[in-house]
Order: sequence, then structure tokens, then C-alpha cells
Amino acid sequence: MAMLIFIFCGSGWLEIVLKTGVLRRLKRAVLSIFPISALFLIWDAYAIAQGHWFFDRTQMLGIYGPFSIPLEEYLFFLFVPLAAILTIEGVTTVKPHWRKGEFGE
Repeated sequence: MAMLIFIFCGSGWLEIVLKTGVLRRLKRAVLSIFPISALFLIWDAYAIAQGHWFFDRTQMLGIYGPFSIPLEEYLFFLFVPLAAILTIEGVTTVKPHWRKGEFGE
């Protein structure tokens, strides 16, 4: 959970300071994050059920969601992609000419 807090603090400030607008366009962010996160959560559920994957219980909160996946894993697949989007938006806010070259006007 500490790593998730670190990730959130490391990129969350970009929304406030640089006004990236990612959270104002929440639907767009969810549509970007959900499909791939769902795929990885299905993969996690399968790996857990088969005994290929496990989580260190001493480093978890002990809260489990569907398919015996810990809360931290669900949050990981939310926070990490959101941090990536915030970082990309932060960079292109500071360097708008990079956005023009990559995405057009």
C-alpha cells in the first residue's frame, strides 16, 4: 500500500499544479484504463487459482475483492495507469510542442 501511496503522490500533484485535466475527463481515463486492467485482473485471478501467483500476506491489508484478489492489486491496476496518463499529460502541458508533433494540432 505504501508503494501505491508513493505512486499517487508522485503523479497526483500534476493534476493540481499543472492542471492537466485528466480527472476532469474521468470518463476518458476510465475508458483508457479499464479494458487493459480488466484483462490483467483476469490473468491474476487465473494465476492465483492455479497456484502460480500469490501475495505476501504480511505486506497486505487483508482486504480481498472478487476472485481472491487483494485490494492492493485492484488499486495497482488503477493507480499505475492513471499515474502514466498524468505524467504524459504533465509533460505535454509543459512542452506543448511535443504534443503537436505527436498528435497533430
